[in-house]
Amino acid sequence: MEMFPRTMVGGVSLSRLIIGTNWFLGYSHTSKAKDRFITSFQSRDSLVEILKVFVSYGVDTVMGPPNPKLIEALDEAEQQTGHKLIRIITPGFNIWGQQDGGSSILADREAEEVFDICKKMGATFCLPHQMVTDALIDRRARRIRDIDTYTKMIRERGMIPGLSTHMPEAVTYADASGADVETYIQIYNAIGFLMQVEVDWVMRIIRNARKPVMTIKPLAAGRLLPPVGLAFVWSTIRDQDMVTIGTTTPDEARECVELSLDFISRRLPQNELQFTRSKLSLNV
Repeated sequence: MEMFPRTMVGGVSLSRLIIGTNWFLGYSHTSKAKDRFITSFQSRDSLVEILKVFVSYGVDTVMGPPNPKLIEALDEAEQQTGHKLIRIITPGFNIWGQQDGGSSILADREAEEVFDICKKMGATFCLPHQMVTDALIDRRARRIRDIDTYTKMIRERGMIPGLSTHMPEAVTYADASGADVETYIQIYNAIGFLMQVEVDWVMRIIRNARKPVMTIKPLAAGRLLPPVGLAFVWSTIRDQDMVTIGTTTPDEARECVELSLDFISRRLPQNELQFTRSKLSLNV
């Protein structure tokens, strides 16, 4: 079996394909009904089966929030495969000065408490979530407020800091200021879904980033077919950059890994096509 290529981030070897978790935890970016479907469908055991497929290809890097269900699945997958999963945890925490600042897991807790929890959950990387990072961005001053305070806390706990952002400015401001981060999470897909500027702008920002970039939402939350979305991102990022993909089933995981391997190697995929009656006359 072909193993997935790797890259170095902050001195740690990561698979260039990262296991995303929105389709594990119910963040569909489609509808509340779709969110409920995901959470009702996915059990700890079903997540473990998906993770095992990724691990079989050497994809051992996972990105997600500090969610107990996710951590339980990661622990069990490690037990069953005998392979350590590298955990990139993206926590939210209170930066607003009151206890109702956010709605995600841990968002109302103080930063140091949240970083302690991430460390206990086995995080190698800790990247404050977009809800934190983008709230700290000061476009007028062209800086990210308080970022050094938070990255110092992360370093003190033996984790590697980075930034999770939806704002392209976060990458350029962090680079310009020499912020103590080793990587960036940045939305990147062919249709510009949830991106704040045009795709070619983000393409250039990723190309010029001083640190490796972890791209997310390559399929625009299901709005792009896997061959289309994956072909675009793999052909336009650098060798040190990564793609994060969320899947719902082991078959989807296998398909995304194999498509990605083909595109990285510039091979035309030979994946099994889905069939409907309207294609009967094609006979390919």
